Amino acid sequence: MFTLTINQTDSRRDGDRVPQLLKDLRHIPARLDFDRSVEDEVQGIVDCPHQAVDAALIALRSGLWYVGIGVGPVNEPLPNQIKDASGHGLVYARRAVDRLRSSKDRVPVAVEGPLADVAHDAEAVLRLLGHIVRDRSGAEWRVLDLLTPGVRGQQKAVAQELGITTQAVSKAVARAQWNEEHAARPAAARLLGLILEVR
Repeated sequence: MFTLTINQTDSRRDGDRVPQLLKDLRHIPARLDFDRSVEDEVQGIVDCPHQAVDAALIALRSGLWYVGIGVGPVNEPLPNQIKDASGHGLVYARRAVDRLRSSKDRVPVAVEGPLADVAHDAEAVLRLLGHIVRDRSGAEWRVLDLLTPGVRGQQKAVAQELGITTQAVSKAVARAQWNEEHAARPAAARLLGLILEVR
């Protein structure tokens, strides 16, 4: 399983952003739903590495969160609430987010698991993806939030909805490296999955 521990970087300055993050994560299918664990921290457990990548990038988008991903087992049966869960996956996620608090990494995402070298590789790819996601402008996000990956012929409809030209949509997609991001997401997920395969 994949446990995410997500800590707000500066709740004194930014206020409590947990409710907004939970709203943003609500569509991610989870084994144990994302919820506030303590104060300005959110945790959740997912089965699929693609879901872990999706959740991590949602949190990284705002630039307000440390994102720790722990790859490993969680004790079953799972409790009703994340704060009552236990197991190696949660320990790894805690270790990952604690490492971020003491580092100066520009893209605060870390991965921990039983295969440290593969976890390091997954972390490196996620940092590149996080860099792409964090550097987008509000105007680019207005375009991208209306697009669905892998569906052709959307740009005209998006342009009409936003009242801009199709060329402006195309330029925003290119500038934001949207196609590159979605091409690289499976690589990050595959690396996360490999951490579980060798025990």
